[in-house]
Amino acid sequence: MTTLTPEPIVRLENAFRDPYDLAIATARTCYAPRVISTDDVHKDEEARAQRDRIAESIYKAGHHTTIQHATFQFVLERVSRQFIWSFLHSHPHYNSEQVSQRYVEVKPEHFTIPPLEEPARTVYLETIHHQMEAYQRLIQLIEPLVEREYRRLFPRRDVEEKRWHSVVRKRAQEVARYVLPVATHAHLYHTISGLTLYRYHRLCETFDCPLEQKLVVQRMMEEVTKIDPQFLKLAEDPMPLNQTLEYQVFLQLVDKMSEQGKREFLEEFDRDLNGLTSKLVDYKVNGAASMAQAVRSVLGLTKAQLADAAAIDLVMNPAKNHYLAEALNLSTLSKLTRTMVHPHFTFKKKLSHTADSQDQRHRTTPASRPVLARHLLADRPDYVTPVLIKSDPAVQAYYEEVMHVVWQGITRLLHAGVAEEYVMYLLPNAFPIRFEESGDLLSLHHKWTKRLCYTAQEEIWNACREEVLQVHAVAPQLVEHIAAPCTLRQGAREKPYCPEGDRFCGVAVWKLNVEDYARLI
Repeated sequence: MTTLTPEPIVRLENAFRDPYDLAIATARTCYAPRVISTDDVHKDEEARAQRDRIAESIYKAGHHTTIQHATFQFVLERVSRQFIWSFLHSHPHYNSEQVSQRYVEVKPEHFTIPPLEEPARTVYLETIHHQMEAYQRLIQLIEPLVEREYRRLFPRRDVEEKRWHSVVRKRAQEVARYVLPVATHAHLYHTISGLTLYRYHRLCETFDCPLEQKLVVQRMMEEVTKIDPQFLKLAEDPMPLNQTLEYQVFLQLVDKMSEQGKREFLEEFDRDLNGLTSKLVDYKVNGAASMAQAVRSVLGLTKAQLADAAAIDLVMNPAKNHYLAEALNLSTLSKLTRTMVHPHFTFKKKLSHTADSQDQRHRTTPASRPVLARHLLADRPDYVTPVLIKSDPAVQAYYEEVMHVVWQGITRLLHAGVAEEYVMYLLPNAFPIRFEESGDLLSLHHKWTKRLCYTAQEEIWNACREEVLQVHAVAPQLVEHIAAPCTLRQGAREKPYCPEGDRFCGVAVWKLNVEDYARLI
């Protein structure tokens, strides 16, 4: 058996017409006195021969922007969260809308089973079934905690009323999902350009889940070939796993790749964090001055005419820059707001798999995420515990008991020689992702202000809070006006201050400083 059970479903939902001809039409347009149409490039035998010569020539030369014009929208079903995190969302060139575990209850039978022989298959299934049962049990245990806090925040709301009871239930699901395995299924729309599909195909056999990646990408290729058999004819064969950079480096460092080496890395990384979720480790020391000068350059002013502090305030203060309070992110289109690209920051971070799956959706703050097997120790239960679970000793004790059972299953499979790729499907959503992440102020501003909202997932909210406070310590003028969206709207005199409607968190956050932010749910 060399496939997954159940197998992923891939369906091409929408696509550009004549993608192969379109790529060549765009290429020819660059050197023509008029726009070349797709009809022009295949109108006769001579045009088609020219098309094929151009296609091969520009592909080999690396002139690949022409392949980006054709776009493909796929529907994916029965794909694992591990695959989505490790492959689909680990790069910036895509768009996805996927089912949320925060708001949709996970069904107990919705998970991926790798090709395992007995008795490993039984161990795998027993462990996952325990995780699924623990998820349901945790919802029951957590719901009273959420309800108590919700009543405190909204004393006039009747939590027995269907819509408010549903809110409480979803908050409980959001926290209980930490015990779910990353094998859990998701369904989604996934839209990519033809160039991204070419890249997917070339590197589909990479860590962390090459089998699932290869299956899904192959079916994407088959779906596109149905509508245009020529579009992918230049696609290179997948690079075998043993030829990938990461694999080759592992071979070179095999004497350093011991279990003890892993342990030392994890201990060193966590020690360096010094209790933080996200630690500022590097930044441009002249970032504020560079941004101020960029503002003057945009406006054609001298330093004597516009001082640094005033220049930065023009851009960062929502009372002066009303774009910051817009629901539509206009920052990259504004000449002045684009000056925020000059300050730059790097953070060392440790987030759960589920929180990082949200963090990585901020594609303009790129990160170097790990080969996950290098962070997994068989005898070391390793997980993030949500704040709400920590608030109740009995719930926390049950949560820790579940994690130990999960690691018993993981340990049994690893000791039985099961491939790490398959064992990692058992990792809980709580498993920590340790990595470095960088971004410019423009991109971080968008991320921070969105995720400082009290409706954001608590773990990523806390990481953003820590980041803003640390940047404030080294460049206060850059983050003086960075806070939750309601605070920006208040500064811009936009009402209502909270844009969330019925999703209002119950706290007048616009009256708080970031250092005073605190929440349980």
